[in-house]
Amino acid sequence: MARTERKLFEPAIVRGAAASSFRKLDPRVQVRNPVMFVVAVGSVLVTLRFLVNLFRGGPGGVSFTGQVALWLWFTVLFANFAEAMAEGRGKAQADELRKTRTDTVARRLTAEGAVEQVPAAELHAGDEVMVDAGEVWTSRPSPASRPRSSASRAATARR
Repeated sequence: MARTERKLFEPAIVRGAAASSFRKLDPRVQVRNPVMFVVAVGSVLVTLRFLVNLFRGGPGGVSFTGQVALWLWFTVLFANFAEAMAEGRGKAQADELRKTRTDTVARRLTAEGAVEQVPAAELHAGDEVMVDAGEVWTSRPSPASRPRSSASRAATARR
């Protein structure tokens, strides 16, 4: 099975992650990550202080509180973006694995001893399959069910 190379920033994943990074600003989502929740709360408080300084003046000055608020918001958005990118890549990899599972063809041994080709998804516990040396074994059978010889062999399919 050939491995496909993925770009670091696939456009489809980046678009989804950018939108998701703003949706993750919801406090109900943020509270699941306590560290980023505290940073988000700090961002809101510093932004409020910035707005007070902007219209009434006050301690800290406008430029300092504005810069701190900007960096805090950048931190929250970047963390959300990085998390969404990881989720997007994970979903893409899971989709690829699902495709290989449905495309895999197994050679099942019938009761008469004949070999028939069937989609791997149609295999059931107890089915015997034929596996030749060098073929890819797509599941992780227990040591007791692993083939014992390097020639063409039969093994019990496990799920």
